[in-house]
Amino acid sequence: MAVSPFIICLLSLIGYGSSHPSPPPPPRGCSVDVEPPYRVLCDLESVWGVVLEAVACSGGLASLVLAVLLLVKLRSISDHARRSGVGPLLLLLGTLLGIFSISLAFLVGKNQVLCVIRRAFWGPLFALCFSSLLVQGVRLRRLVAGKTSPSGSSLAALGLALALVQGIISAEWVLLTVVREGHPACEYPPLDFALTCSYTLGLLLIAMGLSLGVVLCGGEMVAEGAGGSEEDREGGSEKRRWKCNAVWLFLSSLASALLWVAWLGFYLYGGGGAKKDVKVLDEPALAVALVIQGWILLLFHAIPEAHLCLRNPPQSNTQDFFDTTHTSPPPHFGDELPTHSHRPFPENQAFSMEEHGASSSHGSVRPGIAFRGHVYQPTEMALVMNGGTMPTAPVNYTGRRLW
Repeated sequence: MAVSPFIICLLSLIGYGSSHPSPPPPPRGCSVDVEPPYRVLCDLESVWGVVLEAVACSGGLASLVLAVLLLVKLRSISDHARRSGVGPLLLLLGTLLGIFSISLAFLVGKNQVLCVIRRAFWGPLFALCFSSLLVQGVRLRRLVAGKTSPSGSSLAALGLALALVQGIISAEWVLLTVVREGHPACEYPPLDFALTCSYTLGLLLIAMGLSLGVVLCGGEMVAEGAGGSEEDREGGSEKRRWKCNAVWLFLSSLASALLWVAWLGFYLYGGGGAKKDVKVLDEPALAVALVIQGWILLLFHAIPEAHLCLRNPPQSNTQDFFDTTHTSPPPHFGDELPTHSHRPFPENQAFSMEEHGASSSHGSVRPGIAFRGHVYQPTEMALVMNGGTMPTAPVNYTGRRLW
């Protein structure tokens, strides 16, 4: 009978252990140490997560390499007009690195901290991207008009100031819904999330309008300055180059606007998200939108703009006679003179001998008179001034008179 309490305790322990099932085994490609919320990043059975992670990481790496290349080549850019575009471009590349990084936060599982990060950084990151496009449009508009562009640091500061407004909007939204009202950070209506990004969409539309204005009005300015002097033709080539920048800027803005229209329509109306009581439970569409938007800005704006900034300016055909940067090397006195060097005395002597030979061989009007080209001959004015008498001939170099 003393064994029965021990058996009862053992059976109770076995029943308690069987009531708590063991965690599921990790999927293929993930180790046991990986937490279940993060297994989507290494799960080879659901390949879409791994592919999206690889595309995001490659985009972040490309943005980082391009930013480092611009910083290294910054000293070699001497033209102020091209150098002014480096500041907004570096701001855009840094923002793209953040977009590709935060896209991974939309792939993993949800907790309070991750959801706050998603809601707080989605709008400001996109606002930084589109404000960079906007200040590039302002820069190109001034350059096409023949004005001086602001410096790159001033344009980058303007982009940061424009994006700061969206940062304030997102911070107030998180504080009001999570901190003040106590709602879970991972549950919010999709319509509220879309409305907080309306300022960001406005920045994108303004950037697209500025770039389109430069593309359309830039062609008329180039046509007007096509003829005329050499300076007008050089100014026309410069405006054509800025027009090329504006074309790439417009293409990136247009592709971004189409993407936003597509994902907002799917996000709001694809799963009944327009209803007030529907909460956001799964957000892989936001991760896909982040990665696609990042690659659109990288391919259609960042890479072409970096190429146009680093490209050498076209050389002018006109020779600058006042340019002292290229000086001829000093002559070396030890070198021999070339055979075709100019010798004035022998050439003059040969010319006089040829002239004398030609006059003596062909004859003249008065063949009896010898050649007297080296004899002093008085003019009529000298005869009149001397009263008709023959003036005294000058002494030649031998010291005797000629007659």
